[in-house]
Amino acid sequence: MLSVAHRQPMPTELDDATLRRAVQGEADAARRLVEVYQDRVFALVSRMLSGRGRATIEDIAQDTFLAVFRQLATFDVRGSAKVSTWILTIAARRAIDEVRKQRPVLLAEPDRERAGEGRADDRAHRRELALAIEAALRDLSPELRAAFLLREYHGLDYAEIAHALGIDLGTVKSRLSRARAGLRERLAEVKP
Repeated sequence: MLSVAHRQPMPTELDDATLRRAVQGEADAARRLVEVYQDRVFALVSRMLSGRGRATIEDIAQDTFLAVFRQLATFDVRGSAKVSTWILTIAARRAIDEVRKQRPVLLAEPDRERAGEGRADDRAHRRELALAIEAALRDLSPELRAAFLLREYHGLDYAEIAHALGIDLGTVKSRLSRARAGLRERLAEVKP
C-alpha cells in the first residue's frame, strides 16, 4: 500500500486510450473519467450554486456526468477542445439552468462582532473576506459568474470560455470585464 506521500498526482486530462474505452462503455474507463474530472466539476458547480445546499450541488454534478456519458461518443478527440473544457462546459450550463429556475438564496452575512473581535486573527479576516467574495460572486448574473469562474478558478482561456458558453470571444471579454468591475465594486465595501 502506498503512503499519501508516494501517491501519483491525478492527471489533468484523461489519456486517449482510456477515453476511447469510456466511449465504448467500459466500466473501469468510465470510473477513471469521473475520478479525473469530478473535483473540477464539483468545484465549479459548488461555486456557481453556492448556498443552494449540498444535495442540489451533488445532483447537478451527477447530472453533468450523466450528460457527459450520454454525449461522450460525440466528443471530437481530434478537435481543439480538451475533455476538461468540454466537461466543464456541460457543468456550467447545468449550473446556469439551475440558477435560472430557482429563487435566489440569501447568503448569511458574516458575524460582524466575531470578525471585529478577531481582526488581529488572520484566519477571521480571511474567513470574512472569503464570505464577502462568495457574496459578491452570488450577486453576479449566472452568465457573468460562469465566465469569471471558468477563467479565474479553472484557468480556461478566452477561446475555451467562448466555446464552453456558446458565445463570441468579444462577449467573453465583456462578461469578464463586467464581472471584475462588479466584484471590485462589491468588495470595496469590505476593504476600501
